[in-house]
Amino acid sequence: MGMSVTISAARAQDAEQILKLQYLCYQSEAELYGDYSIEPLTQSLDDLRAEIGRGHALVARLGDEVIASVRGTVDEDGTARIAKLIVHPRMQRHGLGGRLLDAIETHFAAEPSARRFQLFTGHRSEGNLRLYRSRGYVPVAREEIGPRLTLVTLEKEAAAQAYAASA
Repeated sequence: MGMSVTISAARAQDAEQILKLQYLCYQSEAELYGDYSIEPLTQSLDDLRAEIGRGHALVARLGDEVIASVRGTVDEDGTARIAKLIVHPRMQRHGLGGRLLDAIETHFAAEPSARRFQLFTGHRSEGNLRLYRSRGYVPVAREEIGPRLTLVTLEKEAAAQAYAASA
């Protein structure tokens, strides 16, 4: 009998597994852009714990193993900033990233202060861009970080998600 994937709020004791998974998942991004000094690969365990403490984090588990994660915060102007959506390479392309994105949007849509969702990815990260566009995100800004990397910021209104969550 196979195990099913469960999504839940991250616990403090998940931080180490999340960091290891983050390191694994961002290898392909670092290779794509030729930059292994990107923040997800240099983040310390203490910094990750603090980041989780400042916002909300979800994990997907297969048994006891954390196989995916996402986190975010809502800022003072009502923007829910979603970050570091990661899925273990062996679990990719099975809809898990979309499920996690939907789950964190639903969480933030329940907060009255959240008026929009925003996230970013690199301009060459076609899989990420495809997922975000399929979930209603549209590009709103581009920022050249260096000669090889341009960050694409995508956004969508939270109102549609709040309606879907309450229906």
